[in-house]
Amino acid sequence: MKFPLLLSAFFAVLCPLHAQIKLTAPLDYQVFQRGKSGSGSIVIAGTAAAADLEARIGTGGDWQRLDVKFEGGRFRATLAAPAGGWHRLELRAKRDGKVVEETAVEHVGIGEIFIVAGQSNSANHGEEKQTTQTGRVSSFDGQHWQLANDPQSGASGRGGSFMPPLGDALVKPLNVPVGFIPCGIGATSVREWLPKGATFPNPPTIESRVQKLANGEWESKGQAYEVLVQRMKSAGPNGFRAVLWHQGESDANQKDPTRTLPGKLYREYLEKIIRTTRQEIGWEAPWFVAQVSYHVPGDEASPDIRAAQASLWKGGVAFEGPDSDALNGDLRERKGQGVHFSGQGLREHAAKWADKLVPWIKAQ
Repeated sequence: MKFPLLLSAFFAVLCPLHAQIKLTAPLDYQVFQRGKSGSGSIVIAGTAAAADLEARIGTGGDWQRLDVKFEGGRFRATLAAPAGGWHRLELRAKRDGKVVEETAVEHVGIGEIFIVAGQSNSANHGEEKQTTQTGRVSSFDGQHWQLANDPQSGASGRGGSFMPPLGDALVKPLNVPVGFIPCGIGATSVREWLPKGATFPNPPTIESRVQKLANGEWESKGQAYEVLVQRMKSAGPNGFRAVLWHQGESDANQKDPTRTLPGKLYREYLEKIIRTTRQEIGWEAPWFVAQVSYHVPGDEASPDIRAAQASLWKGGVAFEGPDSDALNGDLRERKGQGVHFSGQGLREHAAKWADKLVPWIKAQ
């Protein structure tokens, strides 16, 4: 009696019909950018033995046969899906009309995706960690998607961010999931975000991402830029709604004035970053640039940096982000004495971003 069982097990190991489906996409809590039609496409990819693959959205939905491309055991396909979520994605493999394997991803969304870049107030340096109240906001660190509860993986810092409350503020009027791809780095100058080899006359306050040349000029090492481009490419062509740029404190009014960046150069360097990243990813990704130059009470704004940021909107290079310099007092950490936002300040910062984004998104 044991021999047939052993033989069956032997053929089960050898037979590729039973090779396990392993998905690399979609990941749990992944959001895909919706298009102008209000729908989107879910990328379905992974490894499996060649077979007929079918997918459906939600238990009880209609199964759709996928147009699958197999190569070396890897497969890739797309599935059209309505905006919304979380959707449950089910996938099954069939041979000779029989289902040989099934798998599912519980949380997949078609909604709005944003790249978030800049310095500490674009990252996890807020005084109070935030959580998503709708449960429909997620974030991606380059490898994993997860609910966007602070701290946001992929950005510097271990504290709070404006992303969970911003996501919630977008979910409510738009009724779609929201995904963030954070890559902000605390204390960075715009000079540190330039492509590798881009030169400038004076160094930022922190020199770890720049280097001095023999002729006395300085150049960017390009690490921050490379991460930014990589995260943008990870979403795919037209795969996110916009870049949210919040940076400027480390270029404005530095204690060592030789480290301060003139507004004219700030404008030139940020425009270079915007235009060069667009060339790298192959499409005209929209950017929103906030007005950012606040340090502490008594040093609450740099008119030079603010004018440079505003010139990008007026020149049609970027869209107008919120004026976060206006957020002071109890909206800043340590009862108004610090540069980072308090919990209340993070929520107000998020509300200001939503005021800029919601009308613009609805008009698309």
